[in-house]
Amino acid sequence: MNHFEEYCTKFVQEVGSKEGAISPVIVSSASFAYGTPEIGEGIFDGSIKKPLYSRMGNPTTSKLETIMASMDEGIGAVATSSGMGATALATMSLLSSGDEIVSIGGLFGGTYSYFNETLSRFDIKTHFFDVDAIEDIINAINEKTKIIFLESVGNPNMRLPDIKRIASIANTAGVALIVDNTTTPMSISPLKLGADIVVYSTTKIISGNSSALGGCAVFRAIHEGKDKFKSPRYDFLAKFIKGVGAMALIPNAKKRAMRDFGMSANAHASYQTMLGLETLPLRMDRIVSSVAFLARELDANALIVNHPSLLQHPHHELYMSDFKGGCGSLLTLDMGTKEKAFEFLNRTKIATITANIGDNRTLALHMASTIYRDFDIKTREFLGITDGLIRISIGLENPSDILEDFLNAAK
Repeated sequence: MNHFEEYCTKFVQEVGSKEGAISPVIVSSASFAYGTPEIGEGIFDGSIKKPLYSRMGNPTTSKLETIMASMDEGIGAVATSSGMGATALATMSLLSSGDEIVSIGGLFGGTYSYFNETLSRFDIKTHFFDVDAIEDIINAINEKTKIIFLESVGNPNMRLPDIKRIASIANTAGVALIVDNTTTPMSISPLKLGADIVVYSTTKIISGNSSALGGCAVFRAIHEGKDKFKSPRYDFLAKFIKGVGAMALIPNAKKRAMRDFGMSANAHASYQTMLGLETLPLRMDRIVSSVAFLARELDANALIVNHPSLLQHPHHELYMSDFKGGCGSLLTLDMGTKEKAFEFLNRTKIATITANIGDNRTLALHMASTIYRDFDIKTREFLGITDGLIRISIGLENPSDILEDFLNAAK
């Protein structure tokens, strides 16, 4: 069976309804009437499962959350207003002043800035390591470490973490592992590999058409008996574990992050995201096939291509063993200089120049002059940002047409 085929039936059946309106209903109300004070009390204490206020949850968004949790086999999910909202919700629900994060691999520029600049203002320190610096990662973990964070595929350095190995390190140390799986929904199942929380920018390939800003965090269940989240490191979770047991990470996220920071999902965006989910398996299948084809052909035509499917990539073996569903829509081209990169981007007829990824269209962006323009040279080197680097997100166009366009643009 095709790697994505199992999701085709799953998504269209879960998004659609068998009675009444087939398409999900958009509930655009910001607030909800409780009817009686007794019902209101029950909603606030959690004994009655009805909408409280749209900042804390919306019926349309709740349906999206159920499908996202099902996709990753989590116990539940919380949808947010953006991918950075999902990262902020997942991290801030676990962090306090004085805590530390171990961040592994290449990072989207917004995530790096969030860790390095924003969280540091609140006395939360982040240690950054390459995916292969295993001993340094182990040595950096201490009693203040609350989170190990990584991207399933480095964006844009295209380096692959050994998620199973890092999950083992996290479990041994009793530290939460959060995986940003934005580029690889369905390709990688981080919770199955040992992660505790998975975050997404659903704006990207899950929605697929640049129309719906959104994010989502998916949580594993708290285990009966021994569980790292029952340790003194996460003592603030005890009241939630006592109250709702296996579901504890979800009310913790809503009360320690969403309630006060307000990164709530919009009902209409949640609706649009569900429409994207219906075709996600079909789009992913085509896109990862096109990416592998283009990486191979562009490399054969002497362009400097970075993608793990290529034999010379340092993580090619890991790609072949753990990334059988591909690693998303991304590859990079290094044109050597900013000037040559600009020439390529000005010549391409197919690529849309934008900061987004995972669209139905092929997208491209010069990294050093845009997202990473304010980063110092040392940080750019660590994140793999060279002067001529172009990040490309392959879309649904005919891959032969993309190849011809890119070869012409590179002349």
